Amino acid sequence: MQFDWHAAIASIPALLTGVPWTLLISFSGLAIGFVIGIVFGLSRISPAAPLRWLATTYIEIFRGTPVLVQVLFIFYGLPQVIGGPINAVVAGVAAIAVNAGAYIAEIVRGGVVSVDAGQNEAGLSLGLGRAQTFWTIIWPQALRRMIPALGNQAIISIKDTSLFSVIGVGELVRQGQIYIATTFDAMEVYFMVAVLYLVITLSLSAALRLLERRGVVGA
Repeated sequence: MQFDWHAAIASIPALLTGVPWTLLISFSGLAIGFVIGIVFGLSRISPAAPLRWLATTYIEIFRGTPVLVQVLFIFYGLPQVIGGPINAVVAGVAAIAVNAGAYIAEIVRGGVVSVDAGQNEAGLSLGLGRAQTFWTIIWPQALRRMIPALGNQAIISIKDTSLFSVIGVGELVRQGQIYIATTFDAMEVYFMVAVLYLVITLSLSAALRLLERRGVVGA
């Protein structure tokens, strides 16, 4: 069987209709996941034991279960609890948010504890409150150190969206499956799906390297 380049190229317009959904689900989920990650990451290092236990439980549950199971639970299981259906795109965004949030929480924890304790003491000695010291001195340094790990998480979450074709989300893989149903060019179409995922993830990696060269990351 020979690879048909014409069939591969012909599939591109159909596949491109899935790119906006892939990006929408990825970056919407990551934005919400970042907020979740900050809340649970800071709770993980809180002096209050109940907050630490709650954060640890959340992190272990969502890091220890596959994102596919999580989206199936949200799409098929949660409607039985709330008494109504959940849109497939909303379910995809929610799955990325809770899954990425668990990983980002650990990234936040690691970033904050990596800042020298003397920075906190310096802020307090200048007359700043604890909250002001954290958000003006500790957090900016921690955030710069988190960026490479956050970029890796973004790439993982983008690839995870390929699993959401099982609930009918019209992302890249789903559009490929629909196109294959009419052309039967499976090898060529899945090859182009892989190429488009590479274009997205390599573009994100290039943006991160640009940040590194400009000294924004890891200072």
